[in-house]
Amino acid sequence: MQLQGFGKRDFNRELISLVIPIALQNLISATVISVDVIMLGMMSQSAMAAVSLAGQITFTLTLFYMGLSAGASILTAQYWGKKDTLTIQRILSIACVCSLCISILFFLSSFLIPEALMHLFTNDPELIQYGSRFLQFNSFSYLVMGLSQMYLSVIRSMENAKLSAWISSLCLVLNILFNAICIFILFPSNPELAIAAVALATVLARTIELACCVLHSLTKGTIRFHLPIRDRTQRSLLKDFLKYTLPVQGNYIVWGGALTATAAIIGHVNSDMVAANSIASVVKNLAVVLCGGIATGGSVLIGKYLGQGEMEKAKYAGNHMCYYAFIFGVVAGCTILLIKPLVYSIVNLSPTAQSYLDGMLYISAYYCIAKSFNSTTIAGIFPAGGDAKFGLWCDMVVMWFIILPLSYLSAFVWQVSPILLYVIISLDELIKLPIALARYRQYKWLNNLTRNFKKPDLNQG
Repeated sequence: MQLQGFGKRDFNRELISLVIPIALQNLISATVISVDVIMLGMMSQSAMAAVSLAGQITFTLTLFYMGLSAGASILTAQYWGKKDTLTIQRILSIACVCSLCISILFFLSSFLIPEALMHLFTNDPELIQYGSRFLQFNSFSYLVMGLSQMYLSVIRSMENAKLSAWISSLCLVLNILFNAICIFILFPSNPELAIAAVALATVLARTIELACCVLHSLTKGTIRFHLPIRDRTQRSLLKDFLKYTLPVQGNYIVWGGALTATAAIIGHVNSDMVAANSIASVVKNLAVVLCGGIATGGSVLIGKYLGQGEMEKAKYAGNHMCYYAFIFGVVAGCTILLIKPLVYSIVNLSPTAQSYLDGMLYISAYYCIAKSFNSTTIAGIFPAGGDAKFGLWCDMVVMWFIILPLSYLSAFVWQVSPILLYVIISLDELIKLPIALARYRQYKWLNNLTRNFKKPDLNQG
């Protein structure tokens, strides 16, 4: 397929300008989370496992951020196609207020009842003690994370992915530096104090990240942080925001809730499997960063084309994204297999945990291929064109009615081996692959979601 005045080279150039910075940002985000786990793993297996389990709370909060930022990105990309920055400003303010409300709820629960939250994932007293300490201190980062994530997602959807990656890079470098000082210099032989210090280091890095966002918005940004304006235009935008955000938010909660539940199942099997799964998750998340870049970068372009009313160009972009997703999925799988020796040399695991990790990494290599395609379609292409409800129903059926019951039965009734349990937990992406492909070919995602607001309305306030 070749469009007049627009070919593969043009699309690739636009896609690469977004994918590389976004992939870098995904790598940075995954690394920020992974740095805590890997560095603590060099000190103590229990400290690493505890922080990994406590990180499930941060992961759950991140799901809300992902849903809100996805909703903001869907509308931002399409209004960016119309170059309507005044409406985009309003979208940012709505997203920030919603994220701040959710952040406060997670802060209060993590700070006040950390032990109760840790009991959801493990019965091991040592893991609960370490994890609770991490949760209490890390909870302060929740108060600033949401605002910076909303701002970064909006400017990324305005094709300013480089700035977003730069700010996140600064956060990563500082986080690694602070963690290294805490673990290897200040508290090298005291895991409990090291865990608390690592959590506070994350808080400091996130605060600096928000400060960079605020500084940019006040100096060079085309959009700024401020409270929503209460008028007819804002009510219409809020209605649109909720219409396209709630299904995506529900999808992330259903999917992430299932992942958290599987983490809880693994946490009640044994500590060796928890430790091995912690490392396997880190490796898997780092391997698929390019896949996430394709999904997010491509969705920005598709949203822009749809906002401009160029349906054939959007379809052309979608077809090429699916092809690239498969290629990058294979690359991600091969990367996991290639870096296995490096992983073994970095982490300090028991012989049993290392044997589990070996099998998990082989499984993860195949998992990445299906994961890449599903992320690109279900989390990228479909929401970009307003087809957000499909992902919600797909994940609800596959995760909650197939994978979770099988995982529970396998772990506690049939008591299968840990590796077979991990195979069953990893079947979700393979099941979703043919369903997502069939949905893509129906082209129900080709929709222009923008409104034509009157200029006087946009200038109020």
